[in-house]
Amino acid sequence: MSRMMLAAGAALLIVAGGAPALADVKAGVDAWSRGDYKKAVEEWRPAAIAGDADAQFNLGQAYKLGRGVPTDLALAEEWYRKAALQGHYQAQENYGLALFQNGKRAEAVEWLERAVARGEPRAQLVLGTMLFNGDSVAKDWVRAYALLTRSSAAGLPQAAQTLGQMDQYIPSDVRQKGILLARQYEAEAQRPPYTPEVAGQGSGAMKGADLPASTYATDGDARPSLTPSKPPVASRPLPTRPTPPAAVVDMPPPTTRPIAGRGWRVQFGAFRDEGNARGLWQQLQGKVGGLAGLQPYLVRSGTLTKLQAGPIGSSAEATRLCGEVKARAAGTPCVLVAP
Repeated sequence: MSRMMLAAGAALLIVAGGAPALADVKAGVDAWSRGDYKKAVEEWRPAAIAGDADAQFNLGQAYKLGRGVPTDLALAEEWYRKAALQGHYQAQENYGLALFQNGKRAEAVEWLERAVARGEPRAQLVLGTMLFNGDSVAKDWVRAYALLTRSSAAGLPQAAQTLGQMDQYIPSDVRQKGILLARQYEAEAQRPPYTPEVAGQGSGAMKGADLPASTYATDGDARPSLTPSKPPVASRPLPTRPTPPAAVVDMPPPTTRPIAGRGWRVQFGAFRDEGNARGLWQQLQGKVGGLAGLQPYLVRSGTLTKLQAGPIGSSAEATRLCGEVKARAAGTPCVLVAP
């Protein structure tokens, strides 16, 4: 699969007023905002040693990013841990991600679960991929699909890409259960009890620093990847609400072949942006002669739009078409969809 990286968002911290240690945290925030990372670290270190969770989280960020100090993932993990144990939400998420990145998958699960319970998209992406692979957790494709659906709906591009790849391996009935579970998660979603402000904005005691969240963008970073296998039995109860049928939007059809019944289809991927699905169809038409005369379909499933083509008379013909797609449009997935 393509390299995955977790998007670098703005990790904002909370600074309450009053105590001298917190004043040091604010001074560090101001120095970081000016780009004086060394000064920021000097301000945060005494407060972090004194037990201030915000300063501990910030030191973790500095060591992760190599700003003001040499990059040191082990020290970043340790400072995240100290803040996480005090209930610092962002530190809990970053600690779980750091444990994953540093190869401590089993230890990461507890902290990723905490972040997932608050609806954190990066944690949903990583834990969902672990559940798909059975990586340090029991394999559960229903929950994996649900978490990737929620992460994708939050706008994380890597989650949408991974979800499209999962569609190639997870049976449709399992995907539908995953969508139902995602809706349940959405209804039960809990967010952190505070909303940090941008640095210098507002008159309250809350202040923010432009500290990028822990990323998985460097060559040395560990990234979750899919390892396809047979679908497992879901490990948790599923909602009993009926699943509404996927909406199908027909694009303007070319002349179609006469096929009895519904016919087979082939699917080329799933997209969060419908325009990308339409764009891919136009590209494929110019490369794959076997698509001539087939009807394109945009099939909406949750937050995604699947691009399919059909009808095709038999599975053998559909298989041959997929072979042509893979030969003439390298990198484009092609899977069979039964009538």
